[in-house]
Amino acid sequence: MDLKLTGKTALVTGASVGIGRAIAKALAAEGVQLAISARRVDKLEELSSEIVAAGGKKPAVIHTDLYEEDASKKLALAAVSAMGRVDILINNAGGSRSFKELHVSEEAWQEAITLNFHRPRQLADALIDQMIANNWGRIINITGKSEPEHINGAFCAKAGMHSWAKGLSRMVGKNGITVNCIPPGRIHSEQIFRNYTPEYRQWQSDNEIPVGRYGEPEELADLVTFLASPRAAYISGAVIPVDGGLRKYQF
Repeated sequence: MDLKLTGKTALVTGASVGIGRAIAKALAAEGVQLAISARRVDKLEELSSEIVAAGGKKPAVIHTDLYEEDASKKLALAAVSAMGRVDILINNAGGSRSFKELHVSEEAWQEAITLNFHRPRQLADALIDQMIANNWGRIINITGKSEPEHINGAFCAKAGMHSWAKGLSRMVGKNGITVNCIPPGRIHSEQIFRNYTPEYRQWQSDNEIPVGRYGEPEELADLVTFLASPRAAYISGAVIPVDGGLRKYQF
């Protein structure tokens, strides 16, 4: 299937490893010109070399710490400066902030909400006008699960992302722009390997995940690539899990 992505441009945040890296490689393989951002420039340079070696266009590498003030605005300007425009925004930066204590500092809450809600929202806000002017755009947010066992600051922020994305999708749909969210299940990544033992991963695969295993970043990247394409023009305002059936709710 020709996804008709050749010539499109995309900004992928959190692109240095894991899901973000897989998304960047999948988009590049379809002919997309990329800007890739993260804190670890060495990893981004490695990714850039891999993309070029595979026949893709050389990405613009943008060092970004999204917790810094005005980081979203600066990143948006850098991406537009490098590529001329941003057709596709992949909000992938962020991560789990597990709060197992009953009382959590305001500083910890601020960090979790800033990275997982405010910065991706601000980044979309900084890019939406040029998408409207071009009458085409894709905003895809990599979010998180909605069945927390305890308080997780990132889960709370991602729930906010789902609500914001739905509202935004209703405001810009007639401008040729779609807005969707993908909450990953257990996808192999640095964070997964750091937080969960091999024994726990096997137990969960056997007992809680219907397909019987953890997912690979490339499996999520395949959905992102389709949603980013002109072929997905009638999918908007959706929350589509990629989790092997882990979640128990019906929609």
